[in-house]
Amino acid sequence: MAISPREKAVALRYDEETSRAPKVVASGTGLIAEKIIASAREAGIYIKEDPDLVEMLAKVPVGEEIPAELYQTIAEVLAFVYSVNDKFKSKLKES
Repeated sequence: MAISPREKAVALRYDEETSRAPKVVASGTGLIAEKIIASAREAGIYIKEDPDLVEMLAKVPVGEEIPAELYQTIAEVLAFVYSVNDKFKSKLKES
């Protein structure tokens, strides 16, 4: 899939031991977005495609925690990711 130069990407990281909320660890458009997405795919990290959410997250400076207004939305994404990861791990054990 080709990525348009206008595409945006934001990467989050959440470490519950050191942070109260997920932090923006990378953000960019065009080629930077393409590299963020490629790196995530290579690492097997789930990619959530949600242009509205990316627009909001792109306003958060890199290194900063996400604002409280986005906690609910990000919590829903994380719950989904954890669910997918658990299902994937279960399938690997069955193999």
